[in-house]
Amino acid sequence: MQFESWADFWAMGGYAFYVWLSFGVALGAMALITIFSVIEHKRLIKQVVTEQQRKLRIQRAQQQALNDTTEPDRSN
Repeated sequence: MQFESWADFWAMGGYAFYVWLSFGVALGAMALITIFSVIEHKRLIKQVVTEQQRKLRIQRAQQQALNDTTEPDRSN
């Protein structure tokens, strides 16, 4: 479809409201998907880091408990 002028392009043959509204809705949806994806990615990374820290604390506590039980009593 060719347009005689920019005004004809923007008018879209009398269907400008529907055409540009559909473009706006599509772009808005893509923007929301992008924003929510970035937010969810950051939340997931934070959750993974928290879980790794928790596992490290558990591992250290288990190692400390093992060391406490295997060391002889030197208080005498």
